[in-house]
Amino acid sequence: MLITNGKIITWGADNQIMPEGKALLIREGVIERIGQQADLLREFPDEERLDAEGQYVMPGNICAHTHFYGAFSRGMAIPGDAPKNFTEILEKLWWQLDKALDEEGVRYSALVCLVDAIKHGTTTLIDHHASPNTIDDSLDVIADAVNKSGVRASLCYEVTDRDGADKSTRGLQENLRFIQRIQKRDPGDANLRAHFGLHASLTLTDETLERAREMNPDGVGFHIHVAEGIADQIYCLEKSGQRVVHRLDQFEILRPESIFVHGVHLDEGEIKRLAESTTWLTHQPRSNMNNAVGVAPVEQMLEAGVRLGMGNDGFSNTMWQEWKDAYLLHKSALRDPRRMGGYLVTQMAVINNSALVTELFDGLRVGEISEGAAADLIFVDYHPFTELSAGNLPWHILFGFQESMVTATIVAGKPLMYQRALLTLDEAEIAAQAMAVSKQTWQRYETIANQK
Repeated sequence: MLITNGKIITWGADNQIMPEGKALLIREGVIERIGQQADLLREFPDEERLDAEGQYVMPGNICAHTHFYGAFSRGMAIPGDAPKNFTEILEKLWWQLDKALDEEGVRYSALVCLVDAIKHGTTTLIDHHASPNTIDDSLDVIADAVNKSGVRASLCYEVTDRDGADKSTRGLQENLRFIQRIQKRDPGDANLRAHFGLHASLTLTDETLERAREMNPDGVGFHIHVAEGIADQIYCLEKSGQRVVHRLDQFEILRPESIFVHGVHLDEGEIKRLAESTTWLTHQPRSNMNNAVGVAPVEQMLEAGVRLGMGNDGFSNTMWQEWKDAYLLHKSALRDPRRMGGYLVTQMAVINNSALVTELFDGLRVGEISEGAAADLIFVDYHPFTELSAGNLPWHILFGFQESMVTATIVAGKPLMYQRALLTLDEAEIAAQAMAVSKQTWQRYETIANQK
């Protein structure tokens, strides 16, 4: 198809805001041509057209770490006293909610997050799943939802020893089974990839880490929480005499394809090792603030050469909000308005996230508008009242753009939303079903939580 009547924001290494009069020719899921609209219309008169109606056309947003399974936590009451630290948040909330999920809970948790992503312009998500009482084939349930939605995603199952050896083994097997599915490269799974999921060092024994190393095929990365709370470091030091990154390094968890998440409590030596290994790390400021775990030394990590991206840790798929909170959090925490400038935010959220997904999808350029890049695009109904340029674009996004301004979402050349109407998912039906399923999930959660 031809995308016409748009003002194009390219991102990429040489970000440009192209003058009106350009159009995009989309073929086989990629951007085949960028040219003058009049020329492309004359050359391809019979091509289907998608009218951007004068809006900005730009690459879709990328979320490098999320949790679909946590969707039903919204508004849910936690029995007893409020958790007083991060460990209690895990024990009272997340480690009980995940046990309450059955197959329908897994499915509709994913679907409501996918609706949210499409409506708010997030076109690629890297998910980290847990459902200890619904492990087998749980990733297929999520994959079916992702394929129905049309977005890109990488999936994994969170292996942990906190629920016993049998469930740890089944989690390992679920990762391997799904990885083998993805390695078949079925055309129906073109927008899917896989990681090998691990929870965090503090819930993993040496034996399980060794089995994960042995089972995970070459070229597939791990996806694991690292030093999110100080308890992770305390556990590692007490049990192994090593800090988290160095313990994981023993089991070859650090690798160029792996994603480490948070890294709030890493020291200089761990940061250096992350950079040397080219392991990815992701920053989730909303979650870190909500859990009161501290502030990751993001600027130090970037300066050290860590490949640092941005996720949302299960918060709403409004990635521009994650940008804004990153921009403000570090200034406030460090009491210095010069910290975490707009270019650093976009380094993580645009440049690095795009590079991560490009590697994950076998070199397909994602996160930029250029010839040969993936046609993962959004239309944004933004009307600036000050000059908008490639140079000041980050600050327009930080102080002007809102996710409600996204009117169209396209992945691999397929429109998933146009003029704010969802085309692949029925939002009303999903919301109604999710309401019924979430009530049942909450009931099971309360039963499980009250047994503690």
